[in-house]
Amino acid sequence: MSTDPRHEGKPLLRLLELYVLWAIGELSQESEDGLKKMAPKLQSIYGGDGQWYDAIAQSMHMPEGMPAAIRDMWARNLKIARDNNVTLTPQQFAEMFVDNNFAA
Repeated sequence: MSTDPRHEGKPLLRLLELYVLWAIGELSQESEDGLKKMAPKLQSIYGGDGQWYDAIAQSMHMPEGMPAAIRDMWARNLKIARDNNVTLTPQQFAEMFVDNNFAA
């Protein structure tokens, strides 16, 4: 799914980033389609209700309100970035969020 060296040997890292992108409404249709195809396998590995994002949430024992919490943090970080004349891309935010909240 990704050739980024950041993700080498860490498949869950990319899935977590995609989860964050999904939560903030910035997941590409291509990624969404691929994840929907992976949902049965993800569910068999991690559990969940059959949705790919629920399997990821189960794997990390995320609280129920996690997507809303991620959206709130995205909005706050976008404002901070704008106030400082910095561009914060959805991917940068996803990586930052995962590194700060799910790092091993």
